[in-house]
Amino acid sequence: MTKQEQDKKYNDYVKQVTPTHNIWLNLFRAYWTGGTVCIIGQFLLNRFQQAGMEKEAAGAWMLIGLIALSVVLTMFHQFGTITKYAGAGVLVPITGFANSVAAPAAEFAPEGEVYGKGVQIFSIAGPVILYGVLSSWGLGLIYWIWKLVMA
Repeated sequence: MTKQEQDKKYNDYVKQVTPTHNIWLNLFRAYWTGGTVCIIGQFLLNRFQQAGMEKEAAGAWMLIGLIALSVVLTMFHQFGTITKYAGAGVLVPITGFANSVAAPAAEFAPEGEVYGKGVQIFSIAGPVILYGVLSSWGLGLIYWIWKLVMA
């Protein structure tokens, strides 16, 4: 078999096993599920405000509610199913970050509280937190130096 025949055979195989994606369907799914997350958030915000909370406190409790919902769905292994369907629609909001913290805890729970959950809980979200803090510190330093120079 020549090199060109091998390449053609390999390329045919890759085309056969590579999944195809409908970009418009994916966009629609992400849009409506992300919108549903927003509707749930707005519903919670309205209920907390109707219960007598100030807007800032109601907003904090709304975020806690969305995080709790995401964690519960993760613990019952339903968040992954929703993510496969919705993609960025549920991964981009705070629900995706909550899932990235809760998923390793659920996966490594059988190994125990300390060596399972405690060690693995930030394996996905840890780098995001670390580099977020470092970059905000660096930008704050640049801003502080800028203010000193411009004053």
